[in-house]
Amino acid sequence: MLGRRQEFNLQLQQISDAILLFVGLLVGHWLRGDVARWIWPEMVEIPPFSESFWLLAVVCPFLPLMLEQQGYYRNVLGKRWWDFVRQMAQACTLVGLMVAFCEVILHWRAQSRAAMLIGLALGVVFLLTRIRLAQLVLHWRIVHGYADKERVVVAGHVDDIAEMLETMPAEQRAEMEVVGMFDVMNEPVEELVKLLHDKAVSRVVFTVRHAHFHKIEAAVQACEVEGVEAWLGADFFQTSLARPGFDMLGGRLMLVFRSTPTISWELWLKDVIDRLGALSLLVLSLPLWLVAMIGIKVSSPGPVFFVQERAGRHGRSFKMLKFRTMEDGAQAKQEELAAKNQMSGPVFKVENDPRIFKFGRWLRRLSIDELPQLVNVLRGEMSLVGPRPLPTYEIQRIEKHSQRRRLSMKPGLTCLWQVSGRNKIKNFEDWVALDLRYIDDWSLWLDVKILFRTLPAVLRGGGAH
Repeated sequence: MLGRRQEFNLQLQQISDAILLFVGLLVGHWLRGDVARWIWPEMVEIPPFSESFWLLAVVCPFLPLMLEQQGYYRNVLGKRWWDFVRQMAQACTLVGLMVAFCEVILHWRAQSRAAMLIGLALGVVFLLTRIRLAQLVLHWRIVHGYADKERVVVAGHVDDIAEMLETMPAEQRAEMEVVGMFDVMNEPVEELVKLLHDKAVSRVVFTVRHAHFHKIEAAVQACEVEGVEAWLGADFFQTSLARPGFDMLGGRLMLVFRSTPTISWELWLKDVIDRLGALSLLVLSLPLWLVAMIGIKVSSPGPVFFVQERAGRHGRSFKMLKFRTMEDGAQAKQEELAAKNQMSGPVFKVENDPRIFKFGRWLRRLSIDELPQLVNVLRGEMSLVGPRPLPTYEIQRIEKHSQRRRLSMKPGLTCLWQVSGRNKIKNFEDWVALDLRYIDDWSLWLDVKILFRTLPAVLRGGGAH
């Protein structure tokens, strides 16, 4: 019930926030459309609110979803006011980019930008006020003993029980009353049954890291007979990175350990942004495509595009596209330059590579040679942001298995490595460390920050050979 109650509370908060955003936008339209014109009659009349329903469809559902991804609704009791403001600012930035995309690319017009900005500002104030009031009410209920607590028994190895209670967040502790502890290893199941009867227990939480499974099974069966919920901790395997979760396979409940971002609205939105962003950039960059194609044809005999087998997600190969910047047949001459390789590990990078023709060097300096990869993004083989795809033959040379985890996310056009110095980073381990940091810390907000850092890095030509 604690988990279901928290899920219900989360959904209730998101629905409440969506309603408050609707009210904020409505009031913003009223202030700009009626109140402002009453004070200043010469102001231009704005269209009715009904003509901007698309704004409601974008802002009202997606801002609460982005807030959830930023952790806005989690651990409310232990947060400072600044934490809420910071998470709100990050979520508003993401939703603001969505609104800008709808206006600029899709040509969906708001009834009035002033009304929209006033409404959004009011909505943000309403949301921050609501979460602050919820925080104060929760604190007051705990202090005065009015919190609706669920009676819980914690079972398992005594050391695991102590650790679990010490590390449990105050907000969750406030929702439950630990009425007993059961040592699975040394006490008979009858003692657990007695606790269930005497204390009116609604749930038994098992921490099973150092307990024997057959003893846990007997205790769980006792809970089943009594109609009491049994919750088992999924931390009995010690993993340094993977996070446990659950899924279904062939009607069986499976415990899943993931070291990459789980399937979520945020990942779905990343995919949508990838496709729409790639399509928009493709259209906007067509003049550069024309310049590149003509320049390559004039400067060097051979095809316009360079197509190479690269390793995609989980190592699945795909044909990556680039504008050709080297002389035709340059791949066959790579062995001759092996002694000049400046990168450690399996990667081949040569500064001032003699195989690159003059116009190709200019294309590389401004990263124009990467533009055809927008087609790979549209195909779903790549993302706008993600670890750069390596040639399949370089992947086969990776010696450390831990470095292959960079393949667990879809490769991208830009990444932390690219905005952190690019080819100035000579150590392959440093490159991989940046990729793994991206995977471990991934969020839409991180993608946005990398995209904003990419343009200055490209214009500077920093690290490009």
